[in-house]
Amino acid sequence: MNYVTLHKAVSGTAAALRSRTKLQPAGGAGDKVFPPTYAGAVYAKEERQINGVKVPCVLLDSVQAQANRLEEALQRALDSGALKDLPVLNVDFTGLGLLDEVGRVSSLEAPHRIADAILRDSLHEGQAFRKSELGKSLDQASLQNATPLYKLCPTALIFGLWDSTGPKGGLGAKFQRALVSEIIGVNAEIGVKTSSRIDPLGMRAAAKVVKKADGSYELAGDRAKDGVSPSEVNHGNIPPDITKPGGSGGATLDYAEQTIVLSLPALRKLRFPVDGKTTHERDTAGRTVLAALALTAATLAAESGFDLRSRCLLWPTDMMKWELLETPGKAPTEFTLTSEAAIKLLQEAMVAAEKLGLVWQKEPVKLTPSSNLVALLKRSQDIAAKTSADNSAV
Repeated sequence: MNYVTLHKAVSGTAAALRSRTKLQPAGGAGDKVFPPTYAGAVYAKEERQINGVKVPCVLLDSVQAQANRLEEALQRALDSGALKDLPVLNVDFTGLGLLDEVGRVSSLEAPHRIADAILRDSLHEGQAFRKSELGKSLDQASLQNATPLYKLCPTALIFGLWDSTGPKGGLGAKFQRALVSEIIGVNAEIGVKTSSRIDPLGMRAAAKVVKKADGSYELAGDRAKDGVSPSEVNHGNIPPDITKPGGSGGATLDYAEQTIVLSLPALRKLRFPVDGKTTHERDTAGRTVLAALALTAATLAAESGFDLRSRCLLWPTDMMKWELLETPGKAPTEFTLTSEAAIKLLQEAMVAAEKLGLVWQKEPVKLTPSSNLVALLKRSQDIAAKTSADNSAV
């Protein structure tokens, strides 16, 4: 994939760029993997139509989770220096006397991107961010004027945004996801969950203890009414146990599959006026930059691996391949792309857009958390610490 081909695809009638990658557990075919659990400690299971047959599947990584991973891949590339000049806003929480250091939170890490309340409740050059000149520019963002987001947070135009926390509330600008990625397990069989613990000290349940308010304990007398088993203070055996199938005991699969789709019609909805004027050439150049940025995020994330969570490390069975859906009735055009080539493509697209007057923020924008945000965070951490201490004392 080169700039000319991508520019032609974006400016023409091509429908999408897509990638489908099959994966297996790192332990090999048939090894158990653990999907994410949802309310009630259950997995997201459903039947899907595959080759005309209903197949039991389980969600291994949702669209939302994948978006976060792709943004995190961009952030890592920025931090390492592999990627340069990508717009990002950073809120610095260091040196604030917090119980649990937060460090930096960037617009690539905040859940709602540039519209997140963390950024809203921070300051830019002493002003509330959304009341600063930079922040106020976002109030004008729309499909007909995507330039403010392009300049400050172009990833919002790829992964979607609803500016519901801004001055307009629920009437704030909405941008659909142009890039969607998901990982599922195909022909999933949900397993059982086992638990056990053998205490090397051989603590007996009859050796009662009394728990103290500070989390410590002392030996209970023979007749102490408030004596509890040593297991209540994390001593003693846990008898081997097994849950019923269908719970959260992991899954075995025929295979896992990641599907990525970049909608080119979604990008074509965006306009990029400069000084109040819109041109087709600049609009196309801006859309091409976004397409290149989406490809860069996807390839960076793929090359960083598929370690989704504890006991869910996946391994691609083939190289990541892309298809350009260009002409109905004809086979898609296939290509491969490394992150190095994708970053080069992004830089070329960015330079082409700059020549047409579409320039984004290259230096990170520094924000500082407001006093209210810091106070709220400190209070929240104090409550968490107290709750943890109280639970350990119960």
